Amino acid sequence: MKTQTIILASDHAGFALKEAVKSFLQEKKYTVLDVGAHELIPGDDYPIFMSAAALKVAQDLKGETKAIIFGASGQGEAIVANRFPGVRAVVWYGGDQEVLRKTREHNDANILAIGAVYVEQDATCDAVESWLTTPFSGDERHQRRIEQIDTIE
Repeated sequence: MKTQTIILASDHAGFALKEAVKSFLQEKKYTVLDVGAHELIPGDDYPIFMSAAALKVAQDLKGETKAIIFGASGQGEAIVANRFPGVRAVVWYGGDQEVLRKTREHNDANILAIGAVYVEQDATCDAVESWLTTPFSGDERHQRRIEQIDTIE
């Protein structure tokens, strides 16, 4: 297993895609922690699962833990996650991966929220791998901005 832990969370709308991405990550030898949903329950409430994922990321003082969260649009899921200190969640709807890579290079994004109704499984797996393997640039200007974000109250 890779030492980096990837936290996964979804509601009913993202459940099938989460399960597919989980299998993909396990095949790639990532350590995966699935915080739910653990079964498909139509109408379940996403804040419960997204909070569990975001808390795990926020508690990692080394900043190595990443999460991938799934919902219908990814928007509400990212809103929940971004309420936690140190979390920088971004939304992806498919398409150009360059923008997705910039979220890692410039913003050191640590949670990827995926709008499951807008993406295809194969493209999502490719995007997830690209996002996970793109490092933060460490450029002083980007680090400075992240520090500014983290001090907003």
